[in-house]
Amino acid sequence: MASIKDVAAEAGVSVATVSRALNGHPSVSADARTRVLAAVEALGYRPNAVARSLRTDQTHTLGLVISDVMNPYFTELARSVEEEARALGYSVIIGNADERPDLQDHHVRTLLDRRIDGLLISPTDGGSPLILDAARAGTPMVFVDRWIPGVDVPVVRSDGRAAVRDLVAHLHGLGHRRLAIIAGPAATTTGSERVEAFRQAMAEYGIPLPDAYTGQGDFQAESGRRVTEGFLDLPEPPEVVFAADNLMALGALDAVRARGLRVPEDIALAAFDDIRWFVHTDPPITAIAQPTGELGRAAVRALVDRIEGRPPESVTLPARLVVRRSCGEPAPRGPSHPTNLQEPSPVTNRSTS
Repeated sequence: MASIKDVAAEAGVSVATVSRALNGHPSVSADARTRVLAAVEALGYRPNAVARSLRTDQTHTLGLVISDVMNPYFTELARSVEEEARALGYSVIIGNADERPDLQDHHVRTLLDRRIDGLLISPTDGGSPLILDAARAGTPMVFVDRWIPGVDVPVVRSDGRAAVRDLVAHLHGLGHRRLAIIAGPAATTTGSERVEAFRQAMAEYGIPLPDAYTGQGDFQAESGRRVTEGFLDLPEPPEVVFAADNLMALGALDAVRARGLRVPEDIALAAFDDIRWFVHTDPPITAIAQPTGELGRAAVRALVDRIEGRPPESVTLPARLVVRRSCGEPAPRGPSHPTNLQEPSPVTNRSTS
């Protein structure tokens, strides 16, 4: 991607002259301005895509790039983002990365070209040069759910480590010892964090985690199905499969049923990322719930603070375990077990970014 220095070299002027020309400063001669604009066109430079300092107005539009619109977690996140943005006087344009870094960058580039005022993004990986360049150039940006370590951008996310520990304690209390995990992509912070939290919790309870009980997924249903089939083919299959997101859990459930097996009688199932559907499965699925709506709203507030010149805050909200019946829990007495409709209270670990 061409930089402002490249434009200056092409036009034969200084970087300061390029900046003044693009801002319409009267001190720039007509000839210099013509050369700068020609260089911008020739190099495909996008001044509004990489530097807020070059902007002359606002569009009151935010960009949101989510990892997978088919994932109910991100659908709910997008809804809360749109609602909060509208309440604050902003519109939202959404791009679906479909867990593909190339598609993610396509949406980021398109949104920046449309001169959005700021960008909310849940990165599909940790090494996009486009995102890194935009962040370094001062584009107002907030990472939501996932983040890129070492990049100076506010992060709004949940912390699921305590909830994962609660899940392992719950499974241990039910008598389960052979626990397996379908991990998310190691290139994502959520993928690596969840499997590490699971591994640490297992160690705390003295439960081994053999390599055969760790399967690599990609946060999509087909990988959950594939990994679970591998678990079921083992000489000693696990007693519990913990899927590190909801779509992989649904894929795991498909694999179990395709073998004519039952949950939890033949194998138990738990998931990260609770969704409203889980209360309607048979049996209802035990899951770790994130405060999705509050995450979306907090991310918008942080981004608008950044756009409007106020110090933005990183926000961390706790996830929580929702116990149902997919791990061999006793059936509840009285009214049916409640679904996860109430979000955790925002007991936060807040820091100014």
